[in-house]
Amino acid sequence: MGEERAADAGPAAGTGGPGRVLVAVYAVFALAAGARAAVQLSTRFAEAPLAYLLSAVAAVVYVVATVGLARGGRAGRRVAFVAITTELVGVLVVGTLSIVDRAAFPDETVWSVYGRGYGFVPLVLPVLGLLLLRRSAGSATAR
Repeated sequence: MGEERAADAGPAAGTGGPGRVLVAVYAVFALAAGARAAVQLSTRFAEAPLAYLLSAVAAVVYVVATVGLARGGRAGRRVAFVAITTELVGVLVVGTLSIVDRAAFPDETVWSVYGRGYGFVPLVLPVLGLLLLRRSAGSATAR
């Protein structure tokens, strides 16, 4: 019984190093996006409310993804999948809108121009997350 729980421990434990690194990167992005949004919302909200609220949404998505990935198991992977899919859609939509309608984004969000301000990591991160989830789900069903 203990072996079954360990075998279904989730992406972070089930994939070793890559899963742990991904959880750490998500945690760093949750902190970075959350801190950025908190400062922007509390000091300059009127300048670009949409951009700053989107940064706050990104922070929440990163927190949920971090928790889901770290928790592991079927439920954790499901939570992480929803969060990471939301993240990918957000990066693609906000990234495109921030290029097409610059007036709507007078200041950048975490996801503006596909995460340019963060070295495009916000664009790559959900792809890696989804690949890791796919790999961990496949290894969980193989057991």
